[in-house]
Amino acid sequence: MTVDVQIVNAFTEAKTGGNPAGVVLNADDLTSVQKLAIAAQIGLSETAFVSSSKIADFKLDFFTPNRQIAHCGHATIGAFSYLRQLGLIQGSYTSKETIDGRREIRLKGEQAYMEQLAPVYRHTNYLETAILRALGLQKSDLLPGAPPEVVNTGNNFLIIPVKDAKTMAAIIPNMTEITELSEALDLIGFYPFTLDTGTAKRIADTRMFGPRYQIYEEAGTGMAAGPLACYLYDVLGIKHEVFLIRQGKFMSKPSPSLIEVHLSIQNGAIEGLLAGGKGKISQQLTIEI
Repeated sequence: MTVDVQIVNAFTEAKTGGNPAGVVLNADDLTSVQKLAIAAQIGLSETAFVSSSKIADFKLDFFTPNRQIAHCGHATIGAFSYLRQLGLIQGSYTSKETIDGRREIRLKGEQAYMEQLAPVYRHTNYLETAILRALGLQKSDLLPGAPPEVVNTGNNFLIIPVKDAKTMAAIIPNMTEITELSEALDLIGFYPFTLDTGTAKRIADTRMFGPRYQIYEEAGTGMAAGPLACYLYDVLGIKHEVFLIRQGKFMSKPSPSLIEVHLSIQNGAIEGLLAGGKGKISQQLTIEI
């Protein structure tokens, strides 16, 4: 069997950079085993498989090279950008079904936005020493008064506030220790960030390490940017409703990505959010399984 795969760079900034995701259309007849084999051959952090749905406009299944996950931000943006460019979505509103339920999708010009849930927080004070050791950091490298926390708006990410850009660039991740902590906390990955961006147009620069899912460093993670925006609002008291978050700047081969997060606030509390960005088609592959 041969399968066509579109590679779409999601969260591009000025049509450059971004995070590549695989997108496979008409995936109704593919089994989970076949989808995993395809994702492993593609070798990108995530691949989205698009099929028909009875409860939404499209069903999306997300696979890393070694397992299925409930949600993926950049693969969602990549898939819906591609569907829009094919003319399969005409309006501004659509939806996706995942293994975790139905989510709303918004489209505005070249931008696609995905719905995430209200945040759920978990303290990690008892693991702070291990968390810092896994990143090669000291306590003094953190933003004062801002503890690392697990935040979930659909997936679990460990949000880690780092004091400045120099420290972010110097992070040396220990993938074995990050994997062990990610298993213990049921994380997709570690998401360190700094407010030291060098520009008022970007609230934070970030990195994402997800070796539990064979994602060693990722250029753009929409499902992590949502939790970060919630952390900035609730924990750091930055009371914005729109956050522009950059990722990929500190990678060994930089691929800057721009993720836009819109919080929905009711009576001072976050009730949900939309995270999104632009997608750009980069290439097509044919995979044989």
